[in-house]
Amino acid sequence: MIRVTLPFHLCTLARVNGEVTLEVSEPVTTIAILDALEAQYPMLRGTIRDHITKKRRDFLRYFACKKDLSHDPPDAPLPQEVADGAEPFMIVGAIAGG
Repeated sequence: MIRVTLPFHLCTLARVNGEVTLEVSEPVTTIAILDALEAQYPMLRGTIRDHITKKRRDFLRYFACKKDLSHDPPDAPLPQEVADGAEPFMIVGAIAGG
């Protein structure tokens, strides 16, 4: 099982408490996780990535194993610790300002 943490506003929308678990087949990639997340929680469609282009929404970032994966290819395999469920795949709300 893959562990995914969500920012507060998406937890509220999906009516979950911070972390969800998903069944994702190998290879575990960002696309595979987001597809499974949107299938299990359809109310999240379009909130994390664009409906048409499937690009990550501005002000959201992806992290795993203390690394920013936001600009990695979405079809690249994620670290084995994520695939094993030892580490969560984190979707984090970015903060902008000056």
